[in-house]
Amino acid sequence: MTLLYGFLRVLAILAGSVLVGGLLTGFDRVLSAKMQRRKGPPLLQPFYDVIKLAQKSSTTVNFATRFYITLSMIFTVFTVVLFLMGADLLLCIFAFTLAEIFFVVAGYSSYSPYSFIGTERELIQIMCYEPMILIVAFGFYKATGSFSAITLFTLDKPVIFSLPFIFIGMLYVLTFKLRKSPFDLSMSHHGHQELVKGITTELTGICMAMVEVTHWFETVFALGLVYIFFVTAHLYSHFIAAGVCLAAFLLEIVIDNAFARVKWRPALAMSWVVAGATALLNFLILGMFGG
Repeated sequence: MTLLYGFLRVLAILAGSVLVGGLLTGFDRVLSAKMQRRKGPPLLQPFYDVIKLAQKSSTTVNFATRFYITLSMIFTVFTVVLFLMGADLLLCIFAFTLAEIFFVVAGYSSYSPYSFIGTERELIQIMCYEPMILIVAFGFYKATGSFSAITLFTLDKPVIFSLPFIFIGMLYVLTFKLRKSPFDLSMSHHGHQELVKGITTELTGICMAMVEVTHWFETVFALGLVYIFFVTAHLYSHFIAAGVCLAAFLLEIVIDNAFARVKWRPALAMSWVVAGATALLNFLILGMFGG
């Protein structure tokens, strides 16, 4: 019975993540279209796109590309399952980083110069947000005494009270992770990218479908890192945390449509300055006043 319960729980996480990730992507497109005074696609368009892409034959000239894209999707899904099962935050982050590395290797395996340039920028993008995500994990350890995500469900007060500045830093790098302007350096999910489709230029068919589904899971994980700042042992905290996640996603859509992309040098510098400043300030406060 325990094994069956675990299996059903994993299936529920997978189905829920696909549903939530796809709906958020569709909501992004709908709201972006409204902000740009376009009719835009229907809410369920991302699901239609993935189904259509999966039915098309792939024209990938390198078999290794599909192999690494598949590994990237597997490890991203694995990350979300671990995270929602309450596993160690560091393990989740390491699995997530491994998924990103496979995605980068897939970009390098392509023969397109656009894909190669997009891959170089993807590496820069990882350098921008990865330090802040690690700081989030160590901040949780400092505030709760554990890296385990399940510990958060036993707290009497949310960790946002102990980690307010780290939360601000997390919101800042969320724009990098979701590939929103002004930090959509490697690729864009909207038509305002001069690198065509950046790292995904050469991808078609099932490979592109896997990239889209992977992005859904990435969105769930990124917003999950926002979610855990507000969750406690109390049931009502989950509604508050979900509301904050939705507000954060809305903010990202507004930023995406309001700003032009910056160059990689200031983007990298600003991300490290924000990560360093918020971490230093928050750890100083924790050191002086405790959690």
